[in-house]
Amino acid sequence: MDWCMLSLLLLMLGIHGFCQQEEVCSKSVINSCNDCIRSGPYCAWCQQLNFTKAGEQEAVRCDTRAKLMSRGCRTDQMISPKNNDSIRKEDPLSQSTGTEEPVQMSPQIIDLKLRPGLPHKFNVSFKRAEGYPVDLYYLMDLSYSMKDDLKNVKGLGQDLFNVLNKITKYAKIGFGAFVDKTVLPYTNTNKDKLEKPCDENDQYCQAAFGYRHVLSMTSSQEEFQKQVAKQNISGNLDSPEGSLDAMMQAAVCGDIIGWRNSSTRLIVLATDAGFHMAGDGKLAGILEPNDELCHMKNNLYAKSNEMDYPSVGQLAMQLEKNNIQPIFAVTQNMKNVYDELSKMIPKSEVGVLSSDSNNVVQLIESAYNKLSSKVTLTHDSLPDNVRVEYKPHCDNPKQEGPNKGVCDDVRVGNKIIFEITVTVDRCMEKESFTISPLGIKDKLTVTISTNCECQCNDPTGINQTHCTNRGSINCGMCSCDTGYVGQYCDCAVGDKNEQFLRASCQKQNGSSECEGRGDCVCGRCQCHTTQDGNSYHGDYCECDDEHCEKFQNKLCAGNGKCNCGKCICNPGYVGSACQCEVSEEGCRTPNNTVCYNRGDCVCNLCECKEGYQGPDCQKCLGCPDQCQNKLKCIECLHPDSKSLKNECNNLCQGISSYEIVEKFNLPAKECQQKDSKGCWIKFKLEQLFGLDDYKAEILKERECPEPPSVIAIIAGSIAAVALIGILLLMLIKLMIHMKDLKEFRKFENEKKKSKWANADNPLFQNPTTTVANPLFTGE
Repeated sequence: MDWCMLSLLLLMLGIHGFCQQEEVCSKSVINSCNDCIRSGPYCAWCQQLNFTKAGEQEAVRCDTRAKLMSRGCRTDQMISPKNNDSIRKEDPLSQSTGTEEPVQMSPQIIDLKLRPGLPHKFNVSFKRAEGYPVDLYYLMDLSYSMKDDLKNVKGLGQDLFNVLNKITKYAKIGFGAFVDKTVLPYTNTNKDKLEKPCDENDQYCQAAFGYRHVLSMTSSQEEFQKQVAKQNISGNLDSPEGSLDAMMQAAVCGDIIGWRNSSTRLIVLATDAGFHMAGDGKLAGILEPNDELCHMKNNLYAKSNEMDYPSVGQLAMQLEKNNIQPIFAVTQNMKNVYDELSKMIPKSEVGVLSSDSNNVVQLIESAYNKLSSKVTLTHDSLPDNVRVEYKPHCDNPKQEGPNKGVCDDVRVGNKIIFEITVTVDRCMEKESFTISPLGIKDKLTVTISTNCECQCNDPTGINQTHCTNRGSINCGMCSCDTGYVGQYCDCAVGDKNEQFLRASCQKQNGSSECEGRGDCVCGRCQCHTTQDGNSYHGDYCECDDEHCEKFQNKLCAGNGKCNCGKCICNPGYVGSACQCEVSEEGCRTPNNTVCYNRGDCVCNLCECKEGYQGPDCQKCLGCPDQCQNKLKCIECLHPDSKSLKNECNNLCQGISSYEIVEKFNLPAKECQQKDSKGCWIKFKLEQLFGLDDYKAEILKERECPEPPSVIAIIAGSIAAVALIGILLLMLIKLMIHMKDLKEFRKFENEKKKSKWANADNPLFQNPTTTVANPLFTGE
């Protein structure tokens, strides 16, 4: 029995306590029923006559339904607009495609009239129709690296149609090809290379091109094979291709491609390379952005060399706008690139081609099954201040963001439900947006308007007894005739205009009447009561006795009374919140002073003067150095000073007592300063009480440096001059010696280089004369 009671209690708490959000009405400035309704989704207005008490503001009519009922307002007198919807078109879901216009989503048109801030929910049903028409556009890369793949594609016609016929009997297929822009650096612009960009030995090579539409949508297998068989390979220079250019034209040129209005539209992009995108055209001097328009002429993209590649965002937007789902059939080395591209394009799939594309049919079949079994419901651009959320009810719901609802593995014929929540944040004019499954034509048009006006059941007639026969009733309040004011139009303005009377109820020009806390009746404020039952007071109702400072969550700490926002303390208490007892015990120092006379005792704690530190203001970490400040006084008081007593009294205002000592006795910091004669004076200062009151101990002995020796200075100067002179002479002598040595060595070298020749001097006469005796016979 106890367990049963406990379970029942928990159930009741869950229903009434845990599961329900408390309704709150956040009121601001409320002057009318319309102001109340716009303040919040849970605000209600009571139009009951005599609901407000005398002197009570009309804003009390605005509150939650529960609070208004507690104040005595009848339910039939409450005004609180609700949300409502109206389904204008709801065609039933199709079981199969007996016709080519199946209905897969219902309803199709719904009108919502919503109250700002109040969410509204409605359901959308979806069911995949069996045999839904399919348009498949095969878009192939015909760059030279796809040569082997083209051979296989030429024989794919029958297989492709066989696969599509399994899906639906309303299948059509088209074909297009692309390479790249025919300008440098994408394609060799040599005339011969433009005509034949392939290898010289390749006889079957067509001229370079950007994008070519080959075959519009057809259900003829023979026509598909015939047109594809005519295609030849082409070529370009760089590795990325003009894939995005081709997809953009295939998406926006619907009349040329032959897309049907009611069909699943697929683009199969077969390539083994990456893609150029917006900005790459600048390499070729192409600066004009892609305009997302159709520029086909004679089945060729006419502005391929004049317009930049589209961005991924532009392409994704056009694919979604035209309900086209791309299948990227790429080689293994490009899979990661196109996986990233697929993340940015809704409803797209990536499959891996074999080296010669012989598995493309199986790839298309697998990708189609994934795309068609995944239903993604989302919306186009929303009006301002409108929010939409989706909650799918199906076997395999998925969460892919707040702006879409996703159900995966949806089988043909299975009905799924999406719960859609629409919230409008502000009042707005009638506007519309659409909700649709990605890649499917079916759409739901949602038209929104807001419910921001009160529809009050006012009594008929101009003058009402309730308004003293001087006005009419508007949503329970009196709307006074000209010349009368007041809650019941009981105040005649007389010779004063209403503006003058209202101005006399304003504390300052431009401020609200009676500070928003009372009614201006005949030029005087009648103050309202507060929520606690007290009254506002003052000439302009500017005062109340409920908003004083609190201490320990008590108004004025419980030690005083609140009067017009300020605490009036009881005897024995002080402080802005009367939180302190009148006492100085906590501020007393060991010498029985209060904060050493360097601060005030507030709330039994010292509030120190600037620079002094708590708790008792004894130390001043930020004060100037007193050793320097008191130096002149100490020098004047020293026994060696010849200053007069009156002079010392003027210099020593901050020193009340001093003592000349042989040895320091005070525990204070020692000061050592130079006096005006250059001698070191040592002293100690002990701060007494107050800001500038010191006791000094002055050491009798001063340390004066000995005067310099004049004889030693003169002798040193002479010796220095003589030494410098000798050093200069030695330097000059050394320079002369070095120069002579250099000249002598030069002379010796010249002497070694000279050569002397032997010759007879023609002017030379031998001084020796030889005379021969003619008579001498030698015997």
